[in-house]
Amino acid sequence: MPHRVPRPSRRSAPLPASPLLAAPLLAGALLLAAGCAAPAGGSADRARELSAAELRAAAVTDAELGPGFTVTVIAPGHGETGPDGGRETADKPVCQPLLDAVAPAAGPAKAARASASPAPVSAVPYAETDLGVALAADPSGSLYGGLLGYRGDRAARLQAELEGLFGPCAEFGSTASPPPADRSRGVTRTGHRLSRNDTPTPEGADAATGFTLTNESGAVVLAQRAVLARVGPALVVFSTVGVGAEPAPVPDERVVRHQVAKLRAAQKARKS
Repeated sequence: MPHRVPRPSRRSAPLPASPLLAAPLLAGALLLAAGCAAPAGGSADRARELSAAELRAAAVTDAELGPGFTVTVIAPGHGETGPDGGRETADKPVCQPLLDAVAPAAGPAKAARASASPAPVSAVPYAETDLGVALAADPSGSLYGGLLGYRGDRAARLQAELEGLFGPCAEFGSTASPPPADRSRGVTRTGHRLSRNDTPTPEGADAATGFTLTNESGAVVLAQRAVLARVGPALVVFSTVGVGAEPAPVPDERVVRHQVAKLRAAQKARKS
């Protein structure tokens, strides 16, 4: 689904200040009291597609969130191990968009993989900005997030597709090859479980979907809890991570709300 910014994971590498799930991420995702596509002629049609620079400028900042928050903008693909390394491929093709959406990563390797996928809607955005949000009062609640720009109605179609994955992708696996410089590690196989979390649609968003995705590749189980909100032609993905018996915290609604509002305002602003 997030790559994706603190997004849930398709990477098996850690998030800034927190272990990222291999699946994303995160993403990177959210849902029914939320999950419907915007009606024709709705706000998705009026919202302006933002350039890569505008999307980056629309990322929420420390000052906007207030004391106790530290925001770090991350280059898309942060944590990836190389053009062919660390990227996860689902054993069920229908589940690949989930891995892509929660942990999107820009770059030709990702685009090539997506174009070869049988999934009907590519999760590869035309522009992406990733960010990490640390909470001083609760380090375990730190977020990995991403702003993903899509053309036309692709964001709505992608979210609708993700909404249909809770059944077929309740349990699935993925494989990830090691980076070219370390082929001795061999292929990593990971088991995943996907469940829906009831998530209200943030004010200003067209829809939202919430889910928890587990990464069961070793003795320690990682659980990534993600919220994916659709704002016009863009997706906002935020996720947190829980390790072992520690549940992943609910993504801080203040961060999600501020990010949705700032992105919506940028989409409505006239291009200078």
